[in-house]
Amino acid sequence: MSSCGADAVHPCFFHPTSLWRWATIANTDHQINEEIRDKEVRLIGADGEQLGIMSSEEALRIATEQEYDLVKIAPGSNPPVCRIMDYGKYRFEQTKKEKEAKKNQRVIEIKEIRMSPSIDTNDFNTKLKNGLKFLAEGNRLKVSIRFRGREMAHTEIGDVILRDFAAKCAEIANLDKPPKLEGRNMSMFLSPKPQSAPKKPARPKAPKAAPEAPKAEEEKSAE
Repeated sequence: MSSCGADAVHPCFFHPTSLWRWATIANTDHQINEEIRDKEVRLIGADGEQLGIMSSEEALRIATEQEYDLVKIAPGSNPPVCRIMDYGKYRFEQTKKEKEAKKNQRVIEIKEIRMSPSIDTNDFNTKLKNGLKFLAEGNRLKVSIRFRGREMAHTEIGDVILRDFAAKCAEIANLDKPPKLEGRNMSMFLSPKPQSAPKKPARPKAPKAAPEAPKAEEEKSAE
Protein backbone atom coordinates (compact mmCIF):
# COMPACT_ATOMS: atom_id res chain seq x y z
CA MET A 1 0.00 0.00 0.00
CA SER A 2 1.40 3.38 -1.00
CA SER A 3 2.08 5.91 1.74
CA CYS A 4 1.46 9.64 1.46
CA GLY A 5 4.93 11.17 1.39
CA ALA A 6 5.53 14.82 2.12
CA ASP A 7 6.47 15.63 -1.49
CA ALA A 8 4.06 13.26 -3.19
CA VAL A 9 0.78 14.22 -4.78
CA HIS A 10 -1.78 11.66 -3.67
CA PRO A 11 -5.57 11.52 -3.65
CA CYS A 12 -5.58 11.24 0.10
CA PHE A 13 -4.90 14.99 0.33
CA PHE A 14 -8.29 15.78 -1.24
CA HIS A 15 -11.79 15.51 0.05
CA PRO A 16 -13.54 12.68 -1.89
CA THR A 17 -16.38 14.98 -2.96
CA SER A 18 -13.98 17.61 -4.26
CA LEU A 19 -11.87 14.99 -6.06
CA TRP A 20 -14.93 13.56 -7.86
CA ARG A 21 -16.16 17.05 -8.75
CA TRP A 22 -12.81 18.16 -10.22
CA ALA A 23 -12.46 14.89 -12.15
CA THR A 24 -15.84 15.33 -13.92
CA ILE A 25 -15.44 18.97 -14.95
CA ALA A 26 -14.88 19.49 -18.66
CA ASN A 27 -12.69 22.58 -18.77
CA THR A 28 -12.78 23.99 -22.29
CA ASP A 29 -13.42 27.71 -21.91
CA HIS A 30 -12.20 28.95 -18.54
CA GLN A 31 -9.33 28.57 -16.14
CA ILE A 32 -10.63 26.85 -13.03
CA ASN A 33 -9.42 25.94 -9.58
CA GLU A 34 -5.66 25.22 -9.43
CA GLU A 35 -5.14 26.47 -12.99
CA ILE A 36 -5.62 29.99 -11.64
CA ARG A 37 -2.17 31.20 -10.56
CA ASP A 38 -2.65 34.99 -10.46
CA LYS A 39 -1.14 36.80 -7.51
CA GLU A 40 -4.45 38.54 -6.74
CA VAL A 41 -8.02 38.10 -7.93
CA ARG A 42 -11.30 39.86 -7.31
CA LEU A 43 -13.69 37.26 -5.95
CA ILE A 44 -17.45 37.04 -6.47
CA GLY A 45 -19.39 34.60 -4.34
CA ALA A 46 -21.81 31.92 -5.51
CA ASP A 47 -24.74 34.25 -4.80
CA GLY A 48 -23.17 37.17 -6.61
CA GLU A 49 -21.83 38.97 -3.55
CA GLN A 50 -18.53 40.88 -3.80
CA LEU A 51 -15.95 39.22 -1.55
CA GLY A 52 -13.11 41.60 -2.35
CA ILE A 53 -9.54 41.26 -3.61
CA MET A 54 -7.41 38.42 -2.31
CA SER A 55 -4.78 35.90 -3.39
CA SER A 56 -5.83 33.14 -5.75
CA GLU A 57 -4.88 30.61 -3.07
CA GLU A 58 -7.28 32.21 -0.60
CA ALA A 59 -10.03 32.37 -3.21
CA LEU A 60 -9.56 28.68 -4.02
CA ARG A 61 -9.65 27.83 -0.31
CA ILE A 62 -13.01 29.60 0.08
CA ALA A 63 -14.43 27.86 -3.00
CA THR A 64 -13.20 24.46 -1.78
CA GLU A 65 -14.75 24.96 1.66
CA GLN A 66 -18.11 25.66 -0.02
CA GLU A 67 -17.62 22.57 -2.24
CA TYR A 68 -17.74 24.73 -5.38
CA ASP A 69 -15.26 25.62 -8.13
CA LEU A 70 -13.22 28.77 -8.58
CA VAL A 71 -13.70 30.01 -12.15
CA LYS A 72 -11.90 32.91 -13.81
CA ILE A 73 -14.66 34.81 -15.66
CA ALA A 74 -12.85 38.04 -16.59
CA PRO A 75 -9.15 37.34 -17.22
CA GLY A 76 -8.59 40.77 -18.79
CA SER A 77 -9.56 42.74 -15.70
CA ASN A 78 -7.02 44.13 -13.25
CA PRO A 79 -7.02 42.11 -11.09
CA PRO A 80 -8.77 39.20 -12.88
CA VAL A 81 -12.31 38.45 -11.72
CA CYS A 82 -13.09 34.98 -10.39
CA ARG A 83 -16.41 33.54 -9.32
CA ILE A 84 -17.39 30.67 -7.07
CA MET A 85 -19.77 28.33 -8.90
CA ASP A 86 -20.61 24.74 -9.78
CA TYR A 87 -18.68 24.66 -13.05
CA GLY A 88 -19.90 21.21 -14.03
CA LYS A 89 -23.51 22.38 -13.80
CA TYR A 90 -22.64 25.57 -15.69
CA ARG A 91 -21.07 23.60 -18.56
CA PHE A 92 -24.05 21.23 -18.68
CA GLU A 93 -26.49 24.13 -18.97
CA GLN A 94 -24.36 25.85 -21.63
CA THR A 95 -24.18 22.65 -23.70
CA LYS A 96 -27.94 22.22 -23.39
CA LYS A 97 -28.54 25.78 -24.61
CA GLU A 98 -26.18 25.29 -27.55
CA LYS A 99 -28.01 22.12 -28.59
CA GLU A 100 -31.36 23.89 -28.39
CA ALA A 101 -30.03 26.79 -30.48
CA LYS A 102 -28.71 24.40 -33.15
CA LYS A 103 -32.02 22.54 -33.17
CA ASN A 104 -33.92 25.76 -33.86
CA GLN A 105 -31.39 27.05 -36.39
CA ARG A 106 -32.08 26.43 -40.05
CA VAL A 107 -29.05 25.50 -42.12
CA ILE A 108 -29.12 27.16 -45.53
CA GLU A 109 -27.56 24.98 -48.19
CA ILE A 110 -26.33 25.97 -51.64
CA LYS A 111 -27.90 23.76 -54.27
CA GLU A 112 -26.51 23.67 -57.79
CA ILE A 113 -28.13 23.15 -61.16
CA ARG A 114 -25.95 22.59 -64.21
CA MET A 115 -26.99 23.12 -67.79
CA SER A 116 -25.42 23.25 -71.24
CA PRO A 117 -25.80 26.05 -73.80
CA SER A 118 -27.59 23.56 -76.10
CA ILE A 119 -30.23 22.58 -73.51
CA ASP A 120 -33.67 21.92 -75.00
CA THR A 121 -36.97 23.28 -73.70
CA ASN A 122 -38.03 20.14 -71.84
CA ASP A 123 -34.73 19.81 -70.00
CA PHE A 124 -34.77 23.52 -69.20
CA ASN A 125 -38.27 23.26 -67.69
CA THR A 126 -37.20 20.23 -65.64
CA LYS A 127 -34.17 22.11 -64.30
CA LEU A 128 -36.38 25.13 -63.59
CA LYS A 129 -38.86 22.99 -61.65
CA ASN A 130 -36.06 21.59 -59.49
CA GLY A 131 -34.63 25.06 -58.94
CA LEU A 132 -37.98 26.45 -57.82
CA LYS A 133 -38.28 23.53 -55.39
CA PHE A 134 -34.85 24.22 -53.88
CA LEU A 135 -35.65 27.91 -53.49
CA ALA A 136 -39.05 27.18 -51.92
CA GLU A 137 -37.26 25.04 -49.32
CA GLY A 138 -35.17 28.09 -48.35
CA ASN A 139 -31.89 27.11 -50.03
CA ARG A 140 -29.61 29.31 -52.12
CA LEU A 141 -29.24 28.23 -55.70
CA LYS A 142 -26.24 28.26 -58.01
CA VAL A 143 -27.10 27.86 -61.67
CA SER A 144 -24.21 27.20 -64.03
CA ILE A 145 -23.53 26.49 -67.69
CA ARG A 146 -20.38 24.76 -68.95
CA PHE A 147 -19.07 25.54 -72.41
CA ARG A 148 -17.24 22.88 -74.38
CA GLY A 149 -15.00 23.27 -77.43
CA ARG A 150 -16.36 25.77 -79.92
CA GLU A 151 -19.22 26.74 -77.59
CA MET A 152 -16.77 29.21 -75.99
CA ALA A 153 -17.22 31.40 -79.07
CA HIS A 154 -20.90 31.95 -78.18
CA THR A 155 -20.95 32.54 -74.43
CA GLU A 156 -23.74 35.08 -74.91
CA ILE A 157 -26.11 32.13 -75.36
CA GLY A 158 -25.36 31.05 -71.79
CA ASP A 159 -25.99 34.55 -70.51
CA VAL A 160 -29.43 34.57 -72.18
CA ILE A 161 -30.33 31.14 -70.74
CA LEU A 162 -29.28 32.07 -67.21
CA ARG A 163 -31.10 35.40 -67.23
CA ASP A 164 -34.23 33.66 -68.53
CA PHE A 165 -33.93 31.15 -65.69
CA ALA A 166 -33.60 33.99 -63.16
CA ALA A 167 -36.59 35.82 -64.62
CA LYS A 168 -38.78 32.72 -64.22
CA CYS A 169 -37.71 32.50 -60.54
CA ALA A 170 -38.15 36.21 -59.84
CA GLU A 171 -41.40 35.72 -57.96
CA ILE A 172 -39.73 33.78 -55.15
CA ALA A 173 -36.01 34.58 -55.54
CA ASN A 174 -33.57 37.46 -55.83
CA LEU A 175 -30.61 37.47 -58.19
CA ASP A 176 -27.58 37.78 -55.90
CA LYS A 177 -24.87 37.66 -58.55
CA PRO A 178 -25.55 38.16 -62.27
CA PRO A 179 -24.14 35.61 -64.73
CA LYS A 180 -20.35 35.63 -64.67
CA LEU A 181 -17.92 33.70 -66.86
CA GLU A 182 -15.03 31.99 -65.07
CA GLY A 183 -12.98 29.77 -67.33
CA ARG A 184 -15.42 27.53 -69.17
CA ASN A 185 -18.19 27.97 -66.59
CA MET A 186 -20.76 30.74 -66.42
CA SER A 187 -22.78 30.86 -63.21
CA MET A 188 -25.15 32.99 -61.15
CA PHE A 189 -26.59 32.83 -57.63
CA LEU A 190 -30.22 33.11 -56.53
CA SER A 191 -31.49 33.52 -52.97
CA PRO A 192 -35.04 32.91 -51.76
CA LYS A 193 -37.00 36.02 -50.91
CA PRO A 194 -37.88 36.38 -47.22
CA GLN A 195 -41.35 35.10 -46.63
CA SER A 196 -43.48 37.58 -44.78
CA ALA A 197 -46.05 36.26 -42.37
CA PRO A 198 -49.51 36.12 -43.94
CA LYS A 199 -51.71 38.99 -42.92
CA LYS A 200 -54.60 38.18 -40.66
CA PRO A 201 -57.96 38.80 -42.27
CA ALA A 202 -59.54 41.96 -41.00
CA ARG A 203 -62.44 41.44 -38.67
CA PRO A 204 -65.75 42.43 -40.19
CA LYS A 205 -66.99 45.64 -38.72
CA ALA A 206 -70.22 45.46 -36.80
CA PRO A 207 -73.06 47.15 -38.71
CA LYS A 208 -73.91 50.54 -37.40
CA ALA A 209 -77.22 50.82 -35.65
CA ALA A 210 -79.89 52.46 -37.76
CA PRO A 211 -80.60 56.02 -36.63
CA GLU A 212 -83.70 56.33 -34.53
CA ALA A 213 -86.67 57.95 -36.15
CA PRO A 214 -87.21 61.50 -34.88
CA LYS A 215 -89.64 61.57 -32.04
CA ALA A 216 -92.98 63.21 -32.75
CA GLU A 217 -93.15 66.67 -31.47
CA GLU A 218 -94.88 67.00 -28.20
CA GLU A 219 -98.44 67.98 -28.54
CA LYS A 220 -98.98 71.60 -28.02
CA SER A 221 -100.90 72.37 -24.88
CA ALA A 222 -104.57 73.02 -25.44
CA GLU A 223 -105.50 76.58 -25.56
